[in-house]
Amino acid sequence: MLEKIDGFAYILGDDINTDDIVPSHTLTMRDTHEMAKCTLEFIDPHFAKNIDQGNIIIAGENFGTGSSREEAVNVFKVLGIKAIIAKSFARIYFRNLINLGIPGITVNWNEKTFSKGDNLEISLKEGLIFNKTKSSKLEFEKLPKFLTKILEDGGILNQLKKNLEN
Repeated sequence: MLEKIDGFAYILGDDINTDDIVPSHTLTMRDTHEMAKCTLEFIDPHFAKNIDQGNIIIAGENFGTGSSREEAVNVFKVLGIKAIIAKSFARIYFRNLINLGIPGITVNWNEKTFSKGDNLEISLKEGLIFNKTKSSKLEFEKLPKFLTKILEDGGILNQLKKNLEN
């Protein structure tokens, strides 16, 4: 079971689409680490340099809208993002997060709930986000067990490999 996810908040806005996350000019790159250096470059030109391994993205409404390209999730995985919390996700993007092993958490929040750099602890099991910086708690609807199992296995491909080995 994924016990606790610890990280620091990195705040983004509403309507971040897959073209914002992975600009189209990067899609011909074969090296995902090079592609990841361009993540969100038109929203925050220094995002890839400023993000730390283990950060937790906090986003607004409609996160990940646009195409179904998995690169828009994979760059966050390459950058070491532990989870993405958003007010709402595009359906396909949410499932791509889970399939690649990154928890997607839907929760309604406001500017008082999170600030950039807040120290967060997430319990998927309890459906709880604890903001250690502000000493506050926020509940969210727990993920269904089958999605949690995919996350525990490190993504859908790892789960399939594990099932084939058994």
